Amino acid sequence: MKDITTVWQEILAIMEVEVHSLAFDVWMQPLRPIKVEDDVLILCAPSAGAKSEVEARYMPLLKRALREIEGAPSEIALVSDDEVPSPVAETVHEDRQIDNYAPERAEIGKLNPRFNFAEFVVGNCNRLAYQSALAVAEAPGEKFNPLFIYGDVGLGKTHIMQAIGNDLRVSRPHTKMLYISMDTFINEFIASIRGLHGINNQAFRDKYRNVDLLMIDDVQFLSKKPSTQEEIFHTFEALKNAGKQMVFTSDRRPQDIPDLDDRVRSRFSSSMIVDIQPPELETRIAILEKKSQKEKKIIGLPELTFIAERVTSNVREMEGVLTKVMFMSSLYDRKVDLAMCQEALKDYLVQECDDISVDEIIDCTCKYFDVPKTEVVGKRKNKDVVVPRQIAIYLIIEFTNIPLSSIGNYFGGREHTTVMYARDKISSLITSDSKIRTAVNDIKAMVLRK
Repeated sequence: MKDITTVWQEILAIMEVEVHSLAFDVWMQPLRPIKVEDDVLILCAPSAGAKSEVEARYMPLLKRALREIEGAPSEIALVSDDEVPSPVAETVHEDRQIDNYAPERAEIGKLNPRFNFAEFVVGNCNRLAYQSALAVAEAPGEKFNPLFIYGDVGLGKTHIMQAIGNDLRVSRPHTKMLYISMDTFINEFIASIRGLHGINNQAFRDKYRNVDLLMIDDVQFLSKKPSTQEEIFHTFEALKNAGKQMVFTSDRRPQDIPDLDDRVRSRFSSSMIVDIQPPELETRIAILEKKSQKEKKIIGLPELTFIAERVTSNVREMEGVLTKVMFMSSLYDRKVDLAMCQEALKDYLVQECDDISVDEIIDCTCKYFDVPKTEVVGKRKNKDVVVPRQIAIYLIIEFTNIPLSSIGNYFGGREHTTVMYARDKISSLITSDSKIRTAVNDIKAMVLRK
């Protein structure tokens, strides 16, 4: 059998052809091979979020690439960085209580120092979450306990949660804190039941219940796991009764997590619940500007705006585009310009169907809402056509690479600021209005079927 480094390099060579270059840079390159166990190649992702993204979108391609390589393991599996035991833990005999299983040690190395309040760009989309997290950091266990933060992937939930821990590291260095993903919590709970790795039920409970601050990422993964839900309930009760702070993140509200025990749902729902929405254009530009300044890279406002106008709903992906632009600038020893940004964005902007036209999108929107096309593209502002018009604009921006000013021309010569407003309005409503979310998804499906 080939060594794992060789196998991984061959997989990367295949994946570089199979996926878009931006996806390859953002999701494939950061993966690293850990070991081969029982003919399974174990790969490590840098975070729980990255692990979830790779598993959901790229695991079938990775497995297919693995099958094409001679002398490779027969299967592939993924873990996140916080699931990989430290070298110290690996040398401890299984019969003993693992030293770094204690809460004080468990937090070390888990928190990303970049995830702090100073690095978090605040806008209307996240202001409440930011202020709530700041209040928790100033008085843990006293206000907003628990704090429940929800929002789509890539909007900063993990950043703002870890900022609480990083702040307390400085202001209250003796705070016992633990940051963990729900996936890791589940795996450790199963291990404690089976008595694996020197972990028993009591050690597991001591770890999670004897802390001053417990932070758990992605609690939506509790769905359909009744035994773990039972454990979370008792952990919640123990910490709450002791006045200890809890912070949770999820990609949806507690009410929307399926197959959740009523007691657990009730506890989550009793939290201070705040959401993070997709950032408006001005906030996206500010995020890019802050990142470029930190990297000591001078990038003009037109170039930053160009990126921010085209990547609208995922901060992580937007920052990935900027990273690629800055890399290209260094590689070619050129100043960042619009042509370079367009080159970096070309793979991101490729859609499931690359010949979708503006007229097709407008036609599908009009058909869905049963309104005349002439009114949707006209100047009338009555309620019956405003929402269809805004949704059509939102989808045109999502499906095409047409400048905002040109889109405005399709709709009776509207200003690009009106187009931006329509896009941001629908982007916001998608997270809060189920009817709008359903309409957008249904029209998308209609467009892609054409």
